[in-house]
Amino acid sequence: MHSIDVITFGEAMAMFIADSCGPLQEINHFTMELAGAETNVAIGLAKLGYNASFVSKVGADAFGKFIMEKLQKHQVQVDQIITDTQFPTGFQLKSRVTEGDPEVQYFRKGSAASHLAISDFSEHYFQKAKHLHMTGIPLALSSDTRNFAQHALSFFKNKAKKISFDPNLRPRLWNSEKEMVDTINFFAKQANYVLPGLEEGCKLTGFKTPSDIASYYLDAGVELVIIKLGEQGAYFKSSKQEGIINGYPVEKVIDTVGAGDGFAVGVISGLLEGLPVEESVQRGNAIGALAVQSLGDNTGYPDMQELMHFINNQSQRSVRI
Repeated sequence: MHSIDVITFGEAMAMFIADSCGPLQEINHFTMELAGAETNVAIGLAKLGYNASFVSKVGADAFGKFIMEKLQKHQVQVDQIITDTQFPTGFQLKSRVTEGDPEVQYFRKGSAASHLAISDFSEHYFQKAKHLHMTGIPLALSSDTRNFAQHALSFFKNKAKKISFDPNLRPRLWNSEKEMVDTINFFAKQANYVLPGLEEGCKLTGFKTPSDIASYYLDAGVELVIIKLGEQGAYFKSSKQEGIINGYPVEKVIDTVGAGDGFAVGVISGLLEGLPVEESVQRGNAIGALAVQSLGDNTGYPDMQELMHFINNQSQRSVRI
């Protein structure tokens, strides 16, 4: 098997998007799509031409087959997706909105993906990957997935390979906010790159400014912290530099879901190529801007040619602090 540029793991779900606006209980027709923060990142990287792999479990059901086929269509490697005959594939309902955040209802408790365990970890497979991208979502699903996450993270650290971590907070999946904050921070501090949103950073650290939030993680040993500021762009800080990369103007925000994952795609791709931090963050801002202008979680993600065209035809300023 060829080497893998980026490997990620978590829960993929079937997502039913309402075909019309209104409360979910009043909708009669839905369109089935793929959902999952980590699958969004894998798909986004594959669209840019990277060899991306997603590791998980799905049920032996129609949703599981749908996920496998959808990922394969996007050229994401699925070698390590295990079909579980005992537990089902999770799914979700998502409302249609003309702007802002949609309503999402999950049906994922006890899913096949929540039973991903250390015994499913393949050292041989993970050894082939250059970069590990993690989110906080698998940490909330079960003790099994949390243990798998720690095993994967430790394996990468021991091999001196890079790890990016997006908190992707899902308060409804946790028993308490304290458990969420303590667990997320425990994992985030072990990563090389941490990518929180500003609101997430405030909740996780207790600090209010991007600089203080970043310093919290840098002081714990993280190399680089990049904080998403929404339409304002993003702030970055390392031991050597800090700055703000302005966002791109967007005429109409259609759906914000998947924008943060798209941001991660841009940043990871730039860092993989050895680009300066500023250019990597610029890519993240660009893909985030493209993502919010489309309905699906990842349908607005560009290929490399589209990404470069967008960046080269937009005005954007960076601010060195």
